Amino acid sequence: MKKFYILLTLVLLAIVATACGNDDTKESKTTKESDPEILSQPYTKTDFLMGTINVVKIYDKGKESVLMPAFDRIKELDAQITTSDSAKKSEVDKVNLAAGKNPVKVNDDVFYLIKEGLKYSASSDGSFDITIGPLTSLWHIGFDDAKKPTQAEIDAVLPLIDYKKVKLDEGKKTVYLEKAGMELDLGAIAKGYIADEVEDVLDANKVTTAIIDLGGNIIVKGDSPKGGDWMVGIQDPFSSRGTIIGTIPEANKSIVTSGIYERFLEVDGVKYHHILDPDTGYPFDNDIAGVSIVSEKSIDGDGLSTATFSKGIKGGMEFIEKYKGVEAIFVSKEKKVYETSGLKGKFKLTDKNFQMAN
Repeated sequence: MKKFYILLTLVLLAIVATACGNDDTKESKTTKESDPEILSQPYTKTDFLMGTINVVKIYDKGKESVLMPAFDRIKELDAQITTSDSAKKSEVDKVNLAAGKNPVKVNDDVFYLIKEGLKYSASSDGSFDITIGPLTSLWHIGFDDAKKPTQAEIDAVLPLIDYKKVKLDEGKKTVYLEKAGMELDLGAIAKGYIADEVEDVLDANKVTTAIIDLGGNIIVKGDSPKGGDWMVGIQDPFSSRGTIIGTIPEANKSIVTSGIYERFLEVDGVKYHHILDPDTGYPFDNDIAGVSIVSEKSIDGDGLSTATFSKGIKGGMEFIEKYKGVEAIFVSKEKKVYETSGLKGKFKLTDKNFQMAN
């Protein structure tokens, strides 16, 4: 089964055992009689879904039962959005199969996700494009049959990539791909949307303190059980998952990272990462090794991390500064670290192999 979520590696380690503020080591804490009791050891559920490991941790005492509906929501959306090489049963599969033929009615979740994907495609001037499916299928990086396509194969699919040829009917909730052979690939924003939906489930069940980690799409909800912000680690883009270069204190935020470090194809000594340029058909080649986006919503972090990655460090910094409430940390291939204005003084570099650049 083709899990398109794998096409974008978004890796970030949440260090939930450490927090800013006091060093209270009691089993739980309360502040007011009406406030929930917060546990030092959370209720935790882990499952392998969407081609990655998903973890939800709830710290509110008595809320363990909320883990089940949270994971039910992940499974529900996974079935609606995931594309498959064989089954072709998801809502997105049905849209792709009808390309060049007819509009397809989809449910509200998928319609919203496609609409948001088109928004980010437009804001990035097409460097992020949700119709990149024919190209990602061709390279198939992250799967056993990954290969470097021939130039002729790339040239054949590039004309099929054009987000402007996706037509939405708001009233009928239909999606139409104008050219036969077009394919939607929502992998760059799907996990972000699903992470936000999991948070909505927690909100509906009055959960105040939690960690949501969907394969690196992280949401830190509420304050750390020790008081103050959570300390969130930023992934080293040159090392395996879980190796960090520094930390930032955050609460009630999403942190999403795009990088070249985990999903790649090596051919004749050349590494080709998985973040593909819709214009050239090859991976983006610039000075970015990794970029982490801090935002209110995880879907925004997803869309902006890919769009930003395509622009290089200078262009990416300028791009993010235009967005209110969004910040970013860039790591260059030369191991220099850049931060947007809102993170000045917050990011703490802990790896001596890297240096701050601004």
